[in-house]
Amino acid sequence: MRNLSTIRSTINLPAKRPGLWVNLSLTIVFKAGLMVSAGSVSAQTDFPSKPIRMMVPFTAGSGADGSARILAEQMQRSLGQSVLVENRPGGSGAVAAIAVKQAAPDGHTIMVASNSPMSVNPIVMKNPGYDAVKDFKAVHGISRSMNVWYASNESPFKNIGELIAAGKAKSLNIGSYSAGYQLGIAWLSNLSHAKLTYVPYKGQSQVINDVIGRQLDAGMGDLGGALPLIKSGKIRALAVSGEARHPALPDVMTIRELYPDYTNYAWTSFYVRSETPAAAHAKLVEAMKKGLASKEAANYFIANGSEPMVDFGPERMTKYQLDEIDRFRKIADAAGIKAE
Repeated sequence: MRNLSTIRSTINLPAKRPGLWVNLSLTIVFKAGLMVSAGSVSAQTDFPSKPIRMMVPFTAGSGADGSARILAEQMQRSLGQSVLVENRPGGSGAVAAIAVKQAAPDGHTIMVASNSPMSVNPIVMKNPGYDAVKDFKAVHGISRSMNVWYASNESPFKNIGELIAAGKAKSLNIGSYSAGYQLGIAWLSNLSHAKLTYVPYKGQSQVINDVIGRQLDAGMGDLGGALPLIKSGKIRALAVSGEARHPALPDVMTIRELYPDYTNYAWTSFYVRSETPAAAHAKLVEAMKKGLASKEAANYFIANGSEPMVDFGPERMTKYQLDEIDRFRKIADAAGIKAE
Protein backbone atom coordinates (compact mmCIF):
# COMPACT_ATOMS: atom_id res chain seq x y z
CA MET A 1 0.00 0.00 0.00
CA ARG A 2 1.38 3.46 -0.92
CA ASN A 3 2.00 5.90 1.94
CA LEU A 4 0.67 9.45 2.08
CA SER A 5 3.90 10.88 0.68
CA THR A 6 3.53 8.73 -2.44
CA ILE A 7 -0.12 9.79 -2.84
CA ARG A 8 0.86 13.46 -2.40
CA SER A 9 3.56 13.12 -5.07
CA THR A 10 1.26 11.32 -7.49
CA ILE A 11 -1.45 13.97 -7.36
CA ASN A 12 1.18 16.74 -7.55
CA LEU A 13 -0.11 18.54 -4.46
CA PRO A 14 1.85 21.75 -3.75
CA ALA A 15 3.74 21.50 -0.44
CA LYS A 16 3.04 25.14 0.48
CA ARG A 17 -0.77 24.74 0.54
CA PRO A 18 -1.45 22.73 3.71
CA GLY A 19 -5.14 23.63 3.75
CA LEU A 20 -5.68 22.11 0.34
CA TRP A 21 -3.66 19.04 1.37
CA VAL A 22 -5.85 18.47 4.44
CA ASN A 23 -9.08 18.88 2.46
CA LEU A 24 -7.94 16.53 -0.29
CA SER A 25 -6.72 13.96 2.25
CA LEU A 26 -10.10 14.02 3.96
CA THR A 27 -11.80 13.57 0.58
CA ILE A 28 -9.67 10.53 -0.21
CA VAL A 29 -10.36 8.97 3.22
CA PHE A 30 -14.10 9.77 2.96
CA LYS A 31 -14.39 8.17 -0.49
CA ALA A 32 -12.49 5.11 0.70
CA GLY A 33 -14.92 4.81 3.61
CA LEU A 34 -17.86 5.01 1.22
CA MET A 35 -16.38 2.21 -0.88
CA VAL A 36 -16.00 -0.06 2.19
CA SER A 37 -19.51 0.80 3.40
CA ALA A 38 -21.02 0.13 -0.01
CA GLY A 39 -19.29 -3.25 -0.10
CA SER A 40 -20.72 -4.18 3.31
CA VAL A 41 -24.25 -3.13 2.32
CA SER A 42 -23.96 -5.07 -0.93
CA ALA A 43 -22.87 -8.19 0.95
CA GLN A 44 -25.99 -7.97 3.12
CA THR A 45 -28.51 -7.09 0.41
CA ASP A 46 -27.17 -9.85 -1.88
CA PHE A 47 -27.96 -12.50 0.75
CA PRO A 48 -28.06 -15.39 0.18
CA SER A 49 -25.04 -15.52 -2.11
CA LYS A 50 -24.50 -19.29 -1.82
CA PRO A 51 -26.40 -22.42 -0.70
CA ILE A 52 -27.71 -22.40 2.87
CA ARG A 53 -26.81 -25.23 5.25
CA MET A 54 -29.60 -26.28 7.61
CA MET A 55 -28.22 -28.20 10.61
CA VAL A 56 -30.70 -30.66 12.14
CA PRO A 57 -29.70 -32.17 15.52
CA PHE A 58 -31.84 -35.27 14.94
CA THR A 59 -31.59 -38.43 12.87
CA ALA A 60 -33.21 -38.69 9.45
CA GLY A 61 -36.83 -39.75 9.70
CA SER A 62 -37.56 -37.97 12.98
CA GLY A 63 -40.43 -35.50 13.24
CA ALA A 64 -38.09 -32.50 13.40
CA ASP A 65 -36.14 -33.79 10.40
CA GLY A 66 -39.35 -34.06 8.38
CA SER A 67 -40.46 -30.52 9.17
CA ALA A 68 -36.96 -29.22 8.38
CA ARG A 69 -37.05 -30.79 4.92
CA ILE A 70 -40.53 -29.45 4.16
CA LEU A 71 -39.49 -25.94 5.19
CA ALA A 72 -36.17 -26.20 3.33
CA GLU A 73 -38.11 -26.75 0.11
CA GLN A 74 -40.32 -23.73 0.78
CA MET A 75 -37.37 -21.51 1.70
CA GLN A 76 -35.57 -22.36 -1.54
CA ARG A 77 -38.47 -20.84 -3.46
CA SER A 78 -38.41 -17.64 -1.40
CA LEU A 79 -34.64 -17.15 -1.29
CA GLY A 80 -33.65 -18.42 -4.73
CA GLN A 81 -30.87 -20.58 -3.31
CA SER A 82 -30.51 -24.23 -2.41
CA VAL A 83 -31.14 -25.15 1.24
CA LEU A 84 -29.19 -28.27 2.17
CA VAL A 85 -30.33 -30.29 5.20
CA GLU A 86 -27.51 -31.85 7.25
CA ASN A 87 -28.32 -34.26 10.08
CA ARG A 88 -25.97 -33.75 13.05
CA PRO A 89 -27.39 -35.83 15.93
CA GLY A 90 -25.61 -36.27 19.24
CA GLY A 91 -25.08 -34.58 22.57
CA SER A 92 -28.77 -33.69 22.91
CA GLY A 93 -28.32 -31.20 20.08
CA ALA A 94 -24.90 -29.97 21.19
CA VAL A 95 -23.14 -31.43 18.13
CA ALA A 96 -25.30 -29.37 15.75
CA ALA A 97 -25.14 -26.27 17.96
CA ILE A 98 -21.34 -26.33 18.04
CA ALA A 99 -21.21 -26.79 14.25
CA VAL A 100 -23.36 -23.69 13.78
CA LYS A 101 -21.34 -21.73 16.34
CA GLN A 102 -18.15 -22.52 14.40
CA ALA A 103 -19.65 -21.49 11.04
CA ALA A 104 -19.31 -17.99 9.59
CA PRO A 105 -21.93 -15.61 11.09
CA ASP A 106 -23.32 -14.63 7.69
CA GLY A 107 -26.72 -16.34 7.76
CA HIS A 108 -25.72 -19.16 5.41
CA THR A 109 -25.72 -21.72 8.25
CA ILE A 110 -28.92 -22.11 10.27
CA MET A 111 -29.94 -24.53 12.99
CA VAL A 112 -33.21 -26.37 13.53
CA ALA A 113 -32.87 -26.33 17.30
CA SER A 114 -35.13 -27.92 19.88
CA ASN A 115 -35.73 -27.28 23.55
CA SER A 116 -32.90 -29.70 24.38
CA PRO A 117 -29.89 -27.69 23.11
CA MET A 118 -31.51 -24.30 23.71
CA SER A 119 -33.25 -24.71 27.09
CA VAL A 120 -32.15 -27.96 28.74
CA ASN A 121 -28.45 -28.43 27.98
CA PRO A 122 -27.61 -25.15 29.79
CA ILE A 123 -29.04 -26.79 32.93
CA VAL A 124 -27.82 -30.39 32.71
CA MET A 125 -24.39 -29.80 31.10
CA LYS A 126 -21.60 -27.90 32.81
CA ASN A 127 -19.94 -27.11 29.49
CA PRO A 128 -22.03 -27.93 26.41
CA GLY A 129 -19.51 -26.11 24.20
CA TYR A 130 -21.70 -23.09 23.49
CA ASP A 131 -23.87 -20.49 25.21
CA ALA A 132 -27.49 -21.10 24.20
CA VAL A 133 -28.48 -17.48 24.87
CA LYS A 134 -25.41 -15.46 23.83
CA ASP A 135 -24.14 -17.43 20.82
CA PHE A 136 -27.40 -17.65 18.88
CA LYS A 137 -30.25 -15.46 17.68
CA ALA A 138 -33.79 -16.77 17.21
CA VAL A 139 -35.22 -16.51 13.71
CA HIS A 140 -38.65 -18.11 13.99
CA GLY A 141 -40.41 -20.88 15.87
CA ILE A 142 -41.30 -23.99 13.85
CA SER A 143 -43.64 -26.23 15.84
CA ARG A 144 -44.35 -27.77 19.19
CA SER A 145 -45.52 -31.28 19.90
CA MET A 146 -46.74 -33.33 22.82
CA ASN A 147 -44.48 -36.09 24.07
CA VAL A 148 -45.84 -39.62 23.82
CA TRP A 149 -45.02 -42.59 26.03
CA TYR A 150 -45.24 -45.94 24.25
CA ALA A 151 -44.56 -49.65 24.71
CA SER A 152 -44.46 -52.81 22.65
CA ASN A 153 -47.80 -54.27 21.65
CA GLU A 154 -46.69 -57.37 23.56
CA SER A 155 -46.07 -55.33 26.71
CA PRO A 156 -48.32 -55.92 29.73
CA PHE A 157 -48.79 -52.14 30.06
CA LYS A 158 -51.99 -50.80 28.51
CA ASN A 159 -51.62 -47.21 29.80
CA ILE A 160 -49.28 -44.98 31.78
CA GLY A 161 -50.98 -45.83 35.07
CA GLU A 162 -50.03 -49.50 34.68
CA LEU A 163 -46.45 -48.54 33.80
CA ILE A 164 -46.19 -46.37 36.91
CA ALA A 165 -47.62 -49.11 39.13
CA ALA A 166 -44.99 -51.55 37.84
CA GLY A 167 -42.28 -48.91 38.31
CA LYS A 168 -43.10 -48.65 41.99
CA ALA A 169 -42.27 -52.34 42.39
CA LYS A 170 -39.07 -52.42 40.30
CA SER A 171 -36.94 -50.12 38.16
CA LEU A 172 -38.07 -49.77 34.53
CA ASN A 173 -35.88 -48.72 31.59
CA ILE A 174 -37.34 -45.88 29.52
CA GLY A 175 -35.57 -45.09 26.25
CA SER A 176 -35.35 -41.62 24.76
CA TYR A 177 -32.89 -39.39 22.93
CA SER A 178 -32.37 -35.94 24.39
CA ALA A 179 -31.83 -34.06 27.63
CA GLY A 180 -35.32 -32.56 27.30
CA TYR A 181 -36.92 -36.00 27.31
CA GLN A 182 -34.58 -37.04 30.13
CA LEU A 183 -36.08 -34.28 32.28
CA GLY A 184 -39.58 -35.30 31.23
CA ILE A 185 -38.92 -38.86 32.44
CA ALA A 186 -37.31 -37.64 35.67
CA TRP A 187 -40.23 -35.31 36.31
CA LEU A 188 -42.81 -38.12 36.09
CA SER A 189 -40.60 -40.37 38.20
CA ASN A 190 -40.43 -37.66 40.85
CA LEU A 191 -44.19 -36.99 40.82
CA SER A 192 -45.23 -40.64 40.85
CA HIS A 193 -42.42 -42.09 43.00
CA ALA A 194 -41.95 -44.77 40.34
CA LYS A 195 -38.43 -45.93 39.46
CA LEU A 196 -38.14 -44.84 35.82
CA THR A 197 -34.57 -44.98 34.50
CA TYR A 198 -33.63 -42.90 31.46
CA VAL A 199 -31.69 -44.84 28.79
CA PRO A 200 -30.12 -42.47 26.22
CA TYR A 201 -30.26 -43.07 22.46
CA LYS A 202 -29.24 -40.99 19.44
CA GLY A 203 -32.67 -40.98 17.82
CA GLN A 204 -36.27 -42.10 18.12
CA SER A 205 -36.07 -44.83 15.46
CA GLN A 206 -33.51 -46.71 17.57
CA VAL A 207 -35.69 -46.32 20.67
CA ILE A 208 -38.73 -47.67 18.83
CA ASN A 209 -36.75 -50.65 17.51
CA ASP A 210 -35.68 -51.60 21.04
CA VAL A 211 -39.19 -51.04 22.41
CA ILE A 212 -40.60 -53.40 19.77
CA GLY A 213 -37.82 -55.89 20.55
CA ARG A 214 -38.58 -55.63 24.30
CA GLN A 215 -35.04 -54.47 25.16
CA LEU A 216 -36.76 -51.48 26.78
CA ASP A 217 -39.80 -51.40 29.04
CA ALA A 218 -41.07 -48.29 27.27
CA GLY A 219 -40.02 -45.32 25.19
CA MET A 220 -40.80 -41.64 25.31
CA GLY A 221 -40.38 -39.01 22.63
CA ASP A 222 -41.84 -36.86 19.89
CA LEU A 223 -45.46 -37.66 19.03
CA GLY A 224 -44.95 -36.79 15.35
CA GLY A 225 -42.20 -39.34 14.86
CA ALA A 226 -44.06 -42.11 16.71
CA LEU A 227 -47.60 -41.47 15.44
CA PRO A 228 -47.36 -43.47 12.17
CA LEU A 229 -46.13 -46.53 14.08
CA ILE A 230 -48.86 -46.12 16.68
CA LYS A 231 -51.46 -45.87 13.93
CA SER A 232 -50.07 -48.95 12.18
CA GLY A 233 -50.21 -50.95 15.41
CA LYS A 234 -46.47 -51.55 15.74
CA ILE A 235 -46.29 -49.84 19.14
CA ARG A 236 -48.88 -49.00 21.80
CA ALA A 237 -49.35 -45.43 23.05
CA LEU A 238 -49.55 -45.25 26.85
CA ALA A 239 -50.06 -41.51 27.36
CA VAL A 240 -49.46 -38.07 25.88
CA SER A 241 -48.03 -35.09 27.75
CA GLY A 242 -50.32 -32.28 26.58
CA GLU A 243 -52.98 -30.30 28.39
CA ALA A 244 -55.72 -32.35 26.69
CA ARG A 245 -55.92 -35.59 24.72
CA HIS A 246 -54.64 -35.38 21.18
CA PRO A 247 -57.34 -35.48 18.46
CA ALA A 248 -55.35 -38.10 16.55
CA LEU A 249 -55.33 -40.36 19.65
CA PRO A 250 -58.62 -39.66 21.47
CA ASP A 251 -58.49 -42.93 23.44
CA VAL A 252 -55.00 -42.27 24.82
CA MET A 253 -54.98 -40.58 28.22
CA THR A 254 -52.90 -37.59 29.23
CA ILE A 255 -50.42 -37.82 32.10
CA ARG A 256 -52.23 -34.81 33.48
CA GLU A 257 -55.27 -37.01 34.17
CA LEU A 258 -53.17 -38.69 36.88
CA TYR A 259 -50.84 -35.81 37.78
CA PRO A 260 -52.45 -32.40 37.10
CA ASP A 261 -49.14 -30.50 37.19
CA TYR A 262 -47.59 -32.53 34.37
CA THR A 263 -47.61 -31.03 30.88
CA ASN A 264 -44.60 -31.13 28.60
CA TYR A 265 -44.01 -30.19 24.97
CA ALA A 266 -41.09 -30.58 22.62
CA TRP A 267 -40.53 -27.56 20.37
CA THR A 268 -38.30 -26.60 17.49
CA SER A 269 -37.13 -23.24 16.20
CA PHE A 270 -34.69 -21.78 13.68
CA TYR A 271 -31.57 -20.07 15.01
CA VAL A 272 -28.50 -18.40 13.51
CA ARG A 273 -25.28 -17.03 14.96
CA SER A 274 -25.93 -13.97 17.12
CA GLU A 275 -23.57 -11.86 14.96
CA THR A 276 -25.57 -12.52 11.77
CA PRO A 277 -26.17 -9.24 9.86
CA ALA A 278 -29.62 -7.73 10.37
CA ALA A 279 -30.46 -7.76 6.65
CA ALA A 280 -29.69 -11.48 6.31
CA HIS A 281 -31.60 -12.25 9.50
CA ALA A 282 -34.64 -10.32 8.25
CA LYS A 283 -34.64 -12.23 4.94
CA LEU A 284 -34.54 -15.53 6.79
CA VAL A 285 -37.41 -14.46 9.05
CA GLU A 286 -39.54 -13.58 6.04
CA ALA A 287 -38.69 -16.81 4.20
CA MET A 288 -39.58 -18.90 7.24
CA LYS A 289 -42.87 -17.10 7.73
CA LYS A 290 -43.80 -17.91 4.14
CA GLY A 291 -42.70 -21.51 4.60
CA LEU A 292 -44.83 -22.00 7.71
CA ALA A 293 -47.83 -20.47 5.92
CA SER A 294 -47.55 -22.89 2.99
CA LYS A 295 -50.10 -25.67 2.43
CA GLU A 296 -47.31 -28.24 2.35
CA ALA A 297 -46.13 -27.29 5.84
CA ALA A 298 -49.67 -27.09 7.23
CA ASN A 299 -50.50 -30.56 5.88
CA TYR A 300 -47.29 -31.98 7.33
CA PHE A 301 -47.95 -30.60 10.81
CA ILE A 302 -51.53 -31.91 10.81
CA ALA A 303 -50.42 -35.37 9.70
CA ASN A 304 -47.72 -35.51 12.37
CA GLY A 305 -49.83 -34.22 15.24
CA SER A 306 -47.80 -31.08 15.88
CA GLU A 307 -48.77 -27.43 16.25
CA PRO A 308 -47.08 -24.87 13.94
CA MET A 309 -45.65 -21.85 15.79
CA VAL A 310 -46.79 -19.36 13.17
CA ASP A 311 -46.80 -16.37 15.54
CA PHE A 312 -43.43 -17.02 17.15
CA GLY A 313 -41.20 -14.42 15.51
CA PRO A 314 -37.72 -13.58 16.85
CA GLU A 315 -38.80 -11.60 19.92
CA ARG A 316 -41.55 -13.98 21.05
CA MET A 317 -39.38 -17.03 20.39
CA THR A 318 -36.54 -15.57 22.45
CA LYS A 319 -38.85 -14.94 25.40
CA TYR A 320 -40.30 -18.45 25.07
CA GLN A 321 -36.82 -19.96 25.14
CA LEU A 322 -35.87 -18.03 28.29
CA ASP A 323 -39.13 -19.03 29.99
CA GLU A 324 -38.40 -22.66 29.11
CA ILE A 325 -34.94 -22.42 30.69
CA ASP A 326 -36.58 -21.26 33.93
CA ARG A 327 -39.20 -24.03 33.76
CA PHE A 328 -36.69 -26.81 33.11
CA ARG A 329 -34.41 -25.51 35.87
CA LYS A 330 -37.26 -25.93 38.37
CA ILE A 331 -37.94 -29.47 37.08
CA ALA A 332 -34.24 -30.39 37.36
CA ASP A 333 -34.05 -29.00 40.90
CA ALA A 334 -37.17 -30.93 41.97
CA ALA A 335 -35.82 -34.15 40.44
CA GLY A 336 -32.37 -33.65 41.94
CA ILE A 337 -30.64 -33.55 38.54
CA LYS A 338 -27.26 -31.82 38.61
CA ALA A 339 -25.18 -30.51 35.72
CA GLU A 340 -22.52 -32.96 34.58
